[in-house]
Amino acid sequence: MIASSVTASAIQAHARDHCLAPERIDAPLGEAGRYGRMFDLPALEGNEMLLHRIGAAGGYCDGGESLDDACVEAGWPFFGQYVAHDLTADRSPLRAHADLDALRNMRSPRANLESLYGGGPIGSPYLFSRRDPAKLLENDGDMPRNQEGVALIGDPRNDVHVFMGQMQVAFIHAHNRLVDRLREDGMPEPDLFDEARRALSWHYQWVIVNDFLPGLAGRELVEEVLRDGPRHYKPDPEPFVPVEFADAAYRYGHSQVRQLYQLQPGGPRRPVFPDLIGFGPIGERRVDWSLLFDVPGRPPAQRSKPIDGRLPRSLIELPVDITGAVENEAYHSLAARDLERGLGTGLPSGEAVALAIGAELLSDDEIGLAEHGWTGETPLWLYVLRESAVRRGGDRLGAVGGRIVAEVLVGIIGRDPESYLALDPDWIPTLPSHEARFRLRDILVPA
Repeated sequence: MIASSVTASAIQAHARDHCLAPERIDAPLGEAGRYGRMFDLPALEGNEMLLHRIGAAGGYCDGGESLDDACVEAGWPFFGQYVAHDLTADRSPLRAHADLDALRNMRSPRANLESLYGGGPIGSPYLFSRRDPAKLLENDGDMPRNQEGVALIGDPRNDVHVFMGQMQVAFIHAHNRLVDRLREDGMPEPDLFDEARRALSWHYQWVIVNDFLPGLAGRELVEEVLRDGPRHYKPDPEPFVPVEFADAAYRYGHSQVRQLYQLQPGGPRRPVFPDLIGFGPIGERRVDWSLLFDVPGRPPAQRSKPIDGRLPRSLIELPVDITGAVENEAYHSLAARDLERGLGTGLPSGEAVALAIGAELLSDDEIGLAEHGWTGETPLWLYVLRESAVRRGGDRLGAVGGRIVAEVLVGIIGRDPESYLALDPDWIPTLPSHEARFRLRDILVPA
């Protein structure tokens, strides 16, 4: 339940500003180091109203109760969202002793947990403990909040729903554990924050490259990109976020979301929206991550929905608290918003990208849009989802989606001069793990 002090209008403003609004991104390559294009391909032209019908309730993308399970653990799409927020966070200084003027305009995307650390102890002191400034504030299983229930957080988008907020809490705890361990090892107090931040950022980057991406794009593709570098993503003169990634391929997770989730053993099963909406105290909705990721010695976790081009009812019929008042009923559907966004940013078709990278094309029957009145080539977002369903059984991305996601994430991390890939590519995690190989679950459910 949302705290009464958090108004519906505040929730709507957060949602529109930080997660669901179908705004345009018309940023040329390299502008502010933020957005650009990965492929020099013409934009797909399409019928906007038909796209709305395809994405709205009762249309092609309406997955209803979405009862089918993939092989993938149910928590992965939320980690993917966490990474997306980190890549697109406003750049600001992280070091405790940074030159604020020199770092204020850093805007290149980096996977460095800025959504966790904000501006560091100097730039964002409200995130840190007064008694122990190297540590992030904790709040008995929830994020620290002000008296009105608003999260004290580096990126407000990480309070959009319970899973994002609880993942933030897990990373807060991981940072503070590292501070304790470094202090026990004799690390000088002035260096504690910087070293704990670096260590947790490297664990997080390592998980992206060695746990998240192999499961999402395939280990063979990830190893190729690590070995040979990206073929199509060219982060020169500095890294950027391609719109083909941000507005299509990396929105695969919308099709992975289940209709219902169980948060605690024996607890009720609830949809993400409206039951698990954020922007207020967590209350009784704490997440036992062993129900979303497989943990040795515990029952198998819930599975995500297959990636197939259909979204669960909770995302097809978003509540007004999220969307605000809309003139077009289609905008209650996240699928319609995703399709609209791709059209608005001038994305190429999925077929055009497939030809550009030399991938096998899907047939019209495999895509399945003809019976809904769609003719011609396919919106890139929907093509990526159908490619996963047809070529990978909905468990991971196919050639087009996998190539875009793997090249961008490895490219961004590799070009970060402070990342483990840049400084020590053979580094391995040092935090305890449940089994020999470190995984994301070891951050969320400490061994």
